Amino acid sequence: MKVAIVHDWLVVSGGAEKVLQQIIECFPNADIFTLVDFLEDRTCIKGRPVQSSFIQKLPFAKKRYRGYLPLMPLAIEQIDLSGYDLVISSSYAVAKGVLTGPDQLHVSYVHSPIRYAWDLQHQYLKESGLSKGFKSILARILLHYIRGWDARSANGVDYLIANSHFIARRIKKAYQRESTVIYPPVDVRSLSVRAQKDDFYLTASRMVPYKRIDMIVRAFSMTPERRLVVIGDGPDMEKVKAVAGPNVQIMGYQSFEVLRDHMQRARAFVYAAEEDFGISIIEAQACGTPVITYGKGGALETVIGMPRERPTGVFFQEQSAEALVDAVERFERNSHLFDPNVCRENAERFSTEKFKASLSAFIEVRLARFRSETAVAPRPARSETPATVTRIGEASNAEERVAVRHQ
Repeated sequence: MKVAIVHDWLVVSGGAEKVLQQIIECFPNADIFTLVDFLEDRTCIKGRPVQSSFIQKLPFAKKRYRGYLPLMPLAIEQIDLSGYDLVISSSYAVAKGVLTGPDQLHVSYVHSPIRYAWDLQHQYLKESGLSKGFKSILARILLHYIRGWDARSANGVDYLIANSHFIARRIKKAYQRESTVIYPPVDVRSLSVRAQKDDFYLTASRMVPYKRIDMIVRAFSMTPERRLVVIGDGPDMEKVKAVAGPNVQIMGYQSFEVLRDHMQRARAFVYAAEEDFGISIIEAQACGTPVITYGKGGALETVIGMPRERPTGVFFQEQSAEALVDAVERFERNSHLFDPNVCRENAERFSTEKFKASLSAFIEVRLARFRSETAVAPRPARSETPATVTRIGEASNAEERVAVRHQ
């Protein structure tokens, strides 16, 4: 059986690429396709060769590949997968739009429908400075086109997998399709619990607007008695530095080893984004570290919030510095309720082993069903009994209606 795996683009190694890595482990002989491949760390693809689209060769594609969004639907449709029996797409943009035939099974692991084309369009336009003006009009027209294509391309997928129940609801809203939830893999084996915590809070993320790192820093700057460590880099770095008080340590980008060490030692991990799933939230819990996070999106499925029994975190309901300060205070008043081993136990629900077992079983069952449905049914043997014509009644317009009956 020939298998193809399609991923949107390979530029940096993030959460979606961790999922891709485990899909490849499930299907180690699969061929890999993507729009552009500029990945330096090849760990997630096991050093395998990757076939890219024509966008790879366009000017400035390495740094400005997102600018070719208008061409991405066309580009993904030009990838020829006609020689494959099973196609697995890992999609948060256009990967699920690859063209497949009726004799091919296409399973798509959907990290999310294109966020900036659907319910997050207005937030995206605002954060990109495209709320008004001629460029705003062009952006809205483009997103309207992308939205229509995205909905149509969902019809070409045989089975949809969502990375959370939150995304399953978004899929239902956007595509009017049901999906099966298989949570993304988290390498909890590489993380260990440290029961003794140091007196600092940690946040770690790429510094982009929707992550709200500046809001977290502002909240801790309002409470100088609490120490915050910030790990990560990105376009909002200067904005974050501008609001940081002396109690905030901004470390920039750090290796996973440094991040892991801080996750293990932190009093709590702080997160303010509305995420589809949120792998770093799970990683913190795998280190035995409670989480203080925005109570919306995938976090509601991965964190056991107060006042539930055996909590692993605290939610705040508004993305504001004041709401976060209140959540930290609630955490400190109830810190005795948080058990590092309970946090670890909760994180183990999302292990790589469970992901691979669930994905493999899902595809195995659907593949067997697909083969059964597409098998050519044998033609019934032709009867050697001569047919007779029987008059069954008076016909209109002076014509006789007859029925052919095999005796």
